Amino acid sequence: MIDVTTKMNDMNQMTANPSISADQQRDRARIWFESLRDRICAEIETLEREAPAELFPGDPATFTYKPWTRATGTGGGIGGFLSGGRLFEKIGIHTSSANGRLTPEMAKTMPGDGEQLDYVSTSISLIMHPRSPRVPTVHMNTRFLSTAQGWFGGGADLTPMLAAQRTMEAPDTVAFHAAMRVACNAHDPAYYDKFKAWADSYFYLPHRGTARGVGGIFYDHLNSGDFDRDFAFTRDVGSAFLDVYPKIVRARMMERWTEAERAEQLAIRGLYVEFNLLYDKGTMFGLQTGGNIETILSSMPPLVSWS
Repeated sequence: MIDVTTKMNDMNQMTANPSISADQQRDRARIWFESLRDRICAEIETLEREAPAELFPGDPATFTYKPWTRATGTGGGIGGFLSGGRLFEKIGIHTSSANGRLTPEMAKTMPGDGEQLDYVSTSISLIMHPRSPRVPTVHMNTRFLSTAQGWFGGGADLTPMLAAQRTMEAPDTVAFHAAMRVACNAHDPAYYDKFKAWADSYFYLPHRGTARGVGGIFYDHLNSGDFDRDFAFTRDVGSAFLDVYPKIVRARMMERWTEAERAEQLAIRGLYVEFNLLYDKGTMFGLQTGGNIETILSSMPPLVSWS
């Protein structure tokens, strides 16, 4: 676990210097991502303890942490894993930080001249699979990457498991999008509509003709020319997630569910598998740049069905 006070003090000291290198920018982002991870994990463990015993028997689960080192380049990360919980069947929440080298083909897809192959990066990524089909699955990630130039990307999206909840008018959807809108509006009134539309397009499965869930926001290659501004927005996305998702969970975890709803949940989880293996850019980037397989594939749900 991270000494949050020390890390945030270090970050504040670096903020005072307006001319910092890509490595220093990466370190500031890394400190934030690691502190956010620890706050999220603490909140999830609290939810595990709060889950009603009559619906969720057994002992509450806690996270285990596994450090890993990159097979190529330098750096690595810490994988946070929770499995077999009372409230959550499986969670992966991971932070990483790396120096590496892109292939020429990958470099051409990045901002800049396409000639810069060396990169620095850091990220936080999470996926949560609740046991109850009445509690929505959620995904969030934010990242910083620098080649010829640096930028932020990421977002958060919600996937309710039941058809009645998979609408834009459903209370969980409204609450989740409201939180993302507030985070966006604090920085640019155009961000929410732009990044919501991007999420709607990104989290879409063409072969199924359907969205993965009810969306959220998604952004990439965010570089306004002001690192502090873009970093502040990225921090607010993480904070908005930490505020809204536990509220949604607490409102739903008291509800009983049926076997039919459980079957619906397992079928919808199949969309997660298909999207992550076929379309997810983060999965592809991790696999192509020597990332840790266990953390990359921890997004897979523990149980799933296909028709």
